[in-house]
Amino acid sequence: MASPNYIFMIIPFIGYGFGWFLDRKETERMTLFRDKSALYGPCTPDPSRPPSWP
Repeated sequence: MASPNYIFMIIPFIGYGFGWFLDRKETERMTLFRDKSALYGPCTPDPSRPPSWP
């Protein structure tokens, strides 16, 4: 049977894995808005178009 000390050594790895999973899911969710936001627009602004900000 495992000693209780090993449990405290495993908890950070479980937390890291869960955080990595949530970060990947958030990135996947945000890709839905990639072409629909001015934030993800072209890097060089088109001089013929007015800016989207006031």
